[in-house]
Amino acid sequence: QVQLVESGGGLVQAGGSLRLSCTASGRTFSTYTMGWFRQAPGKEREFVTAISGPGDVVYVADSVKGRFTISRDNARNTLYLQMNSLKPEDTAVYYCAAPVYFPVVIDTVDYWGQGTQVTVSS
Repeated sequence: QVQLVESGGGLVQAGGSLRLSCTASGRTFSTYTMGWFRQAPGKEREFVTAISGPGDVVYVADSVKGRFTISRDNARNTLYLQMNSLKPEDTAVYYCAAPVYFPVVIDTVDYWGQGTQVTVSS
């Protein structure tokens, strides 16, 4: 069993930055490809980015490429999402998830965090 707890969301102006964190319980954290998803009001949950267990392979959705950076600290069981150059269309609830398989199928994710709200004002 893995529990995921996100933090770091908030309100930011367009062009600003936020850093999300996701702390995981359990000793198997480093074995999972971990990822971030988001869900905007009235839309389906979508993949944002993911990182392999050792942290050497990264997958990024085209919509955030060049602006968002995923990283992880396996010693601290923590996943990060650095979000720069934020746009109003990035407004959503952001979820930490594990494991993430490719091609991404949301139904195959076993563990989800509770979500953290990110709001980008124009």
